Amino acid sequence: MKTIQFTLALLISLYANATDEKYFQQMGKHIQAVYAAETIEQLQNSVNTFDRIAAAEQTKWEPYYYSAFGSVMMATREKDATKKDLYLDKAFGAITNGKKIKGDESELVALEGFVHMIRVTVDPASRGREFSSLAFQTYNTALNLNSENPRALAFLAQMQMGTARFMGASTTEACNTNSKAIERFADFKSPNPLAPTWGKSMTESLSKQCQ
Repeated sequence: MKTIQFTLALLISLYANATDEKYFQQMGKHIQAVYAAETIEQLQNSVNTFDRIAAAEQTKWEPYYYSAFGSVMMATREKDATKKDLYLDKAFGAITNGKKIKGDESELVALEGFVHMIRVTVDPASRGREFSSLAFQTYNTALNLNSENPRALAFLAQMQMGTARFMGASTTEACNTNSKAIERFADFKSPNPLAPTWGKSMTESLSKQCQ
């Protein structure tokens, strides 16, 4: 873990020489914190921090991304449907603001699809058709923007698996997509040291269902 943290710090330092060193150092610290958060309270603290950074750095999309990420993670931990929707609303709002800055950022679009996917879990019977369709459309848009995005592939595989099981259909397509996501996670490198790195565990979990 120390080696990973040192490598991230080095990358940020090198990248920041030509940009805003304070911004990158601050973001790197708080990204590690939101990834490590285990409770809703810890996640909320991270969301609040990223919101403050976004307000100060109005030309940067990354704070909005991680604010949305923290809100989505809170939604996945929340059992109350009303509260879950509120967290998802907050995430969607942050993503919308991030897209105003960089509308062609595949990571923002992929996370938007993830928000739609979690909406389904709130009430599958009444929301399944609408939000599943939105999730599929959004993941495909994210992949059109960047076909190498491993998170977009991982989310798409999750949707394909859930749909196949609901319909009683073959899961081959989902497993093939998941295999592609695993390959992308192995070799994907972004020139932006603040780009997201999460999601690999989703593919590993799904791969066990494909054996």
